[in-house]
Amino acid sequence: MAKKKDEKKLPGGKRHRENLGSRSEELVDAQAAIGKLKKFKAPKFDQTVDCVMNLGIDPKQADQAIRGSVALPAGIGKSKRVVAFCPPEKVEEAKAAGAIKAGGEELVAEIEGGFFDFDVAVSSPDMMRVISKLGRVLGPKGLMPSPKSGTVTPDIAGAVKEYAAGKVEYRNDKSGNIHAPIGKMSFSEADLVSNLEHFIKTIEDLRPSAVKGTYIKKIAVSGTMTPSVLVEPPVAQTA
Repeated sequence: MAKKKDEKKLPGGKRHRENLGSRSEELVDAQAAIGKLKKFKAPKFDQTVDCVMNLGIDPKQADQAIRGSVALPAGIGKSKRVVAFCPPEKVEEAKAAGAIKAGGEELVAEIEGGFFDFDVAVSSPDMMRVISKLGRVLGPKGLMPSPKSGTVTPDIAGAVKEYAAGKVEYRNDKSGNIHAPIGKMSFSEADLVSNLEHFIKTIEDLRPSAVKGTYIKKIAVSGTMTPSVLVEPPVAQTA
């Protein structure tokens, strides 16, 4: 009896066990994977759908690092607060595109004063010398604009628009994994499949020339409160 009482205290315990019971290790295509994911019993909130890929890279080698950003076809169902470092003539354009703040030295001063109420910072190339001193405060928070992540660009308005709509940033971890949200469980199957396939293709196309053997080893998708479903990696990707 004590065991049953304890189980009832676990949020979603019964649901989670039932979902695990219906999970399989079968590798399926993107369409089938999303279909399986949507059949799991769900909590009351709209779950984020995540994709994790295990890559055959050596994370210690700089020439094998995978990092960047991608705008998914159906978005990710979440807007982001964007600030833009740009010259005076582009301030209004950046704000019209969705930036909550835009500017140069004055925006730098605000951040030095403790303003961090934003999710993404983008910058035009000519402003990098102005904001370089913010590296020590924005760097540890993952907010420093970088050409590798796509947040340093001459097209400030375009970057603001994409990131405000939920453009996804990705970066491999120390184990060679790439993780990114690809939408919400409330999305249609077609939209989630489109986002998943686009993200996989994006990572596939970034294969470093130094990687030998299988590049994409494993792909899994899951909801915030669901088990994962294994997706069949792309074929013909060994070297």
